[in-house]
Order: sequence, then C-alpha cells, then structure tokens
Amino acid sequence: MSSNTPDYVLDGHDREESSLRLSGDWVQGQHHGDFAALQSALRVSHPLRLTADGAGLGAWDSILMAFLLQCHNYCREAGIDFRTRNMPEAVERLLAVATAVSAHEPPADDAPHWLHALRPGKLLRDLVDRLRESLGFAGEVCIALARLVSGRANTRRIDFLTFCHQAGPDAFAIISLTSILVGMILAYLGAVQLQQFGAEIFVADLVVIGMLREMGVLMTAVVMAGRTGAAYAAQLGTMQTNEEIDAITTMGISPIEFLVIPRMLALVAIMPLLTVYANLLGIIGGGIVAGGMGISPVVYINQGLGAMTLAHLSVGVLKSFLFAALIAVAGCRAGINSGRSSAAVGQAATDAVVTAIVYLIVADAAVNIIFQQVGL
Repeated sequence: MSSNTPDYVLDGHDREESSLRLSGDWVQGQHHGDFAALQSALRVSHPLRLTADGAGLGAWDSILMAFLLQCHNYCREAGIDFRTRNMPEAVERLLAVATAVSAHEPPADDAPHWLHALRPGKLLRDLVDRLRESLGFAGEVCIALARLVSGRANTRRIDFLTFCHQAGPDAFAIISLTSILVGMILAYLGAVQLQQFGAEIFVADLVVIGMLREMGVLMTAVVMAGRTGAAYAAQLGTMQTNEEIDAITTMGISPIEFLVIPRMLALVAIMPLLTVYANLLGIIGGGIVAGGMGISPVVYINQGLGAMTLAHLSVGVLKSFLFAALIAVAGCRAGINSGRSSAAVGQAATDAVVTAIVYLIVADAAVNIIFQQVGL
C-alpha cells in the first residue's frame, strides 16, 4: 500500500477509550477505508470515548471532513464521546462549525385517535375558518368582476378563449360517454318499475325530465369539477410554487383579475352548452334502452317531445350557470391558497374536487327547493 493512500487504524486499548489513527492523503480520487467497517468494529467494541488522531495525515479536502462528520454523527447516536487530536487547525474549525448545531429531528408523528377528529369545537372552528376564507375569496372575485364590467380589469381576451377551448371541446369525449350511460341508467331504472304496470312508454318522460332538470347538468358539473376544477387548482398551485403569482402581484396586477376571472368566465360560458349537449346524448341513451323494450324511435321521440317543456329545460340551464361559478371558485381558491410544494399542489387539487362536489350537492338541493316553492 502506498504511503499516500488514505487509511485508518482503530486501536481499542480498553473499554474506556479507542483511538482512530488516520494516515495518508484524504483527497478526491483516493480510495479510503469503508466507514461501514469502522461502524461494525465500533458496534462490537463500543468504547466510551473515541479519539480521532490526525498525526499521520497528509493532504486533505472535503473527503476527510465527510468521514469525520460520519464518525461524529455515529458516536452521537451510539452515546460515544467523540474527540479529535493532532488535527490541522482548519479541520478543527470546520468540524466545529459542522457540529455546532445538532441535526434536526422531526417530532414523532403521534397520530391522534380518530375520535379526536369528531370534537365539535374543532369542527366548528374549521368550518368557520373555511367559510371566512371562501367568503373573502368570493368578495375579491365580485370586486374583480365589477372592475371587468367597468373596463378597468387586467383580464385578457386571449386567456378567456384559451380556457373556453380547454373546458369545452376538450371535454366532449368524457361528457359524451357519461351522458349516454346516465340516460341508459335512468331508462333501465324506470323500465323495472313501469313494466309492472304496462306503462313502458313513460320511460321517455322519465328520461327527458330527469336529464333536463337534474342528471344532465349534475353529472356534467361533477365531471367538470373533477376535470377542470382540479386542473385550475393544479395550474394555480404550480404558479404559487414557482412564485409566479407573487411576481404578478409585485407588478401591480391583481391575480384574481388576471388568473381567476378568465377561468371562471370561460367555465360559465361553456357549462350551459355542455349541459344541453349532455341532455341530448342522455335522451339518446334512454332511447337505446327503450328500443330494447320494443318502443319504436318515433313513439319514443313523440312521447319525449310531449314531456319536454321550456320550464324543464330552463331549470337545467340555470343550474349550469351556478354550478360553473361554484366549480371555478372552488378550483381557483384552492390553487391561489396552495402551499409551495408538490405535495401542497396535490392537496390543492384534491381540496378543489371535494369542495366543488360539496358545493354542487348543497346548491342543487337549495335550488330544487326554491324551484319547488315558486312552482317551476
């Protein structure tokens, strides 16, 4: 072995103290002894004190510092007193700086009992905080819309058109599939009961009214919440992570006007069209099932046209405007308030979908009650 080759020798005189004698040039490109072997030897002898002796050292660089730091960390974990002797002054100073502050140890993850999540006080505080945050964001959106109407908002038309394309034509495939299947499901459910009374023809009424008033707009909204709402949250969350939103704010541009308003208006403009499209495909899906029951297409169409009224159609279209605004607000709010990490962006997308679906269910129930009271 060359005299310049880095090496170490562990001398274990007694249980009290062991000496680690270093020799050679501890520099890049040289193969030094394996720390795992030293760790195994220390585990067997387990002295109370370990002294690293640098009397035989030659040239050195960060390789030596990394080795000494490994020794220091292992000794600290094993309860061994680590010391140095005959080391260059620069090594002593660097090692003192590296070991001045102990390594951060994350607190133990003591998962609370699942019953703690059911504490009424905590649930109420969380609900109030979430409601306050949502109302504040909704207020900012209303202010931005007022500025847009007055012509003072920093909202670009090209952004609006881009998001219209993302929310509209790109969603045709999934909307088509879900709408046809929902129409078929409605027809099957109705057929099971109506066949008992020989009233299969009224399957057309069930499908038309169900799609126009409820299932067409609701299923479209759920799909758009999972597709577009999550996309909004991920886009804005990524911009938050990259500090792009901070840069926009520093330039004196409102992120609500520049980022949120185009997305919300695009979804509000596209949702009614997607709802009408979903209604049509849902009725066609119901007609497929009706054809299997022996109802001719002409009879199905005539019966469906008799059940189709402007009131039923307007209920679904009016819901689509409200649902679109709720989806956009939920997605954009989750993205704007996202943290600055990849995990936070994923959580923001999840929160956007969950919050949007909750909004949709509550709003749908409230709108149905209101329409029932007014006789629509």
